[in-house]
Amino acid sequence: MNWLDIAGHSVLIPPQPVALIHFLGGAFVATAPQATYRRLLEGIADQGYAVIATPFLTSVDHAKIAEEALFLFEDVVEQLQRSARLPQFLPIYGIGHSMGCKLHLLIGSLFEVNRAGNIFISFNNAPIDKAIPFAELITSAVPIEFSPNPEQTNRLVQKHYQIPRNLLVKFSNDTLDQTLRLSGLLEQRFPGMVSVQRLAGNHLTPLGQDVRWQAGDTFTPLDALGQWFRQEVYRDVNQLENAILRWLDPLPIL
Repeated sequence: MNWLDIAGHSVLIPPQPVALIHFLGGAFVATAPQATYRRLLEGIADQGYAVIATPFLTSVDHAKIAEEALFLFEDVVEQLQRSARLPQFLPIYGIGHSMGCKLHLLIGSLFEVNRAGNIFISFNNAPIDKAIPFAELITSAVPIEFSPNPEQTNRLVQKHYQIPRNLLVKFSNDTLDQTLRLSGLLEQRFPGMVSVQRLAGNHLTPLGQDVRWQAGDTFTPLDALGQWFRQEVYRDVNQLENAILRWLDPLPIL
């Protein structure tokens, strides 16, 4: 399966897709999601999910980024459907990592969207002086903050977020994560519809890239060592992929 570039978006379309994923990555690494999140997104697409990853440039106006990401995503979907490369009426799921979680929350709170569910990986809603390295050197001279700021975002979610079914993923070694705060807000709004999955890993686990080990004609001890190393290095991202797929399809056909 090859990546497509549709209006600047990174797109994967498997044969006969069962659903559509709108992916939004973290600050700065979201500019090239087909590279930074390649392994995770290809693993999801291999299981029959079409993926549209929207790139974006980081700025302080998160509401504007969310609006533009939604508009561009819907435009790409329309193009793909018009060209018959993507079926009509597929269920749509949002997946976000770090800042991408906040963007999906804003999309689901500020705009009328049809989503079967959202997946939030390593949710981060920190103020600018904690979210961007050395930002305090700027904000001390010229006070600036994300728009909406963290408290405004929480209030928007509490009052207006409209997608009932949600999966939240929290990694064991993630000092930037604010998943538990978000889970409380969502549980108040949609009791019993929020799942929290705790996994081994850290804030950068979703960025894990695949190192392909090509064995020679004769399988050697070095090949065995290479495959073991690959398995250990990518164990955490494998667990993340499996958790996502189990939530997307909790009752697979046997």
